Amino acid sequence: MIANEQIKASEVRLTGLDGEDLGVMTRDEALALAKKHKVDLVCESLMSSPPPCRLIGRGAAKQDMNARKQAEKRKDGPLKAKEIRLTPHIEEHDYETKLRQLEKLLDGGLAVDLTVRAQGKESQQAKALLERLLADLKGRGSRETGIQTSGKGAAVRVVPARRP
Repeated sequence: MIANEQIKASEVRLTGLDGEDLGVMTRDEALALAKKHKVDLVCESLMSSPPPCRLIGRGAAKQDMNARKQAEKRKDGPLKAKEIRLTPHIEEHDYETKLRQLEKLLDGGLAVDLTVRAQGKESQQAKALLERLLADLKGRGSRETGIQTSGKGAAVRVVPARRP
C-alpha cells in the first residue's frame, strides 16, 4: 500500500471521501487536501497514468487492505476437509443424524471425506450407501472424486456447492 508522501507520481486522479471524482491534480495539491481533511491519500494502482488515488480515513486504508488480503486468502486457500466414517449396516435414524451433520459441514464451507468401512463382500453395500448419501446431498455439495472402492470399503470426497 502506497500512501501520502510515498506516492512519487507528479499527478494523480483523485477520488474524494464520499466517492466523488475530484479529477486530476498534482500530488502536492492532493496531499494538502488530505491534510486539510485529516485523512490519508492512498494510491490504488500504479498501472495507469495518472495513478488513481483516494482520500480515506486514517487507519481505514490499512484495515481495508487487510480485509481484502484475508478474503483473497480464504478464497484461494485449500479447502479444509472433515472425515465422516460410516458402516454399511447403518440404521435409518443414525443415517439421518449423519446426513444432518454432513449438511452442516457443507453449509459451513468444509469439504467432507466420506468413508464406509466394509468387510468381505460388503463393498457393494458400502458403495450403495455412498451413492444414497450423494443423492441426498445433491443441492448442498457435489463429489470431487469418484467413489473409490477397495477391499476394506469405499470412500468419496464431497465439496460444498458454493464456497463462502
